[in-house]
Amino acid sequence: MAEAAPRWATYADLEAVPDHLVAEIVDGVLETHAHTLPRLGATLAALAGELGAPFSRGRGGPGGWLFMPRTEFHFGRQVLVPDYAGWHRERLSVDPDAAFIETPPDWVCEIMFPATDRLDRGRKRRIYAEAGVSHLWLLDPTDGVLEGFALTGGRWLLLNTVVRGETVTLPPFDAVSFPLDDLFPFDDPAAPPPAET
Repeated sequence: MAEAAPRWATYADLEAVPDHLVAEIVDGVLETHAHTLPRLGATLAALAGELGAPFSRGRGGPGGWLFMPRTEFHFGRQVLVPDYAGWHRERLSVDPDAAFIETPPDWVCEIMFPATDRLDRGRKRRIYAEAGVSHLWLLDPTDGVLEGFALTGGRWLLLNTVVRGETVTLPPFDAVSFPLDDLFPFDDPAAPPPAET
């Protein structure tokens, strides 16, 4: 007797998740994780500060972008909630009060933590490529590493890896540079970087 195919999670399943959790439907599986950890929230705020003025408002940079943290994005039956996403303004026509967005972002940044690392590096990264997201940043505030990828021929190409003490100059935001360490507000700015083991 053939086994029944696993049931694809529904939007009703997602809506039943308690508000203190982020819920996504990834390849039919309901995935949940903590809504905002202090380190994640502080890193998101710091990243928004670095990108907002030059790339959203055009103050000291080219402008033309619209950024949103933790906004629900639908791609077919997939429901993803990137930590931070950006759209070229001319590509995004959406009701600002909509519950979710169907236009794929032009750029996504996922903040890496042990609870989400497998998902962010695996299935979600694949889905972002399938949706045509042009750029992906994976930011690890614990290890102090930022990886920047560009979608090339349907596959992710690693453009650069930036580590503590270095400057971020990564597409699509390479018109304005900033110190990677500024994204880690919980770190002691006077402390030396952790020794490698």
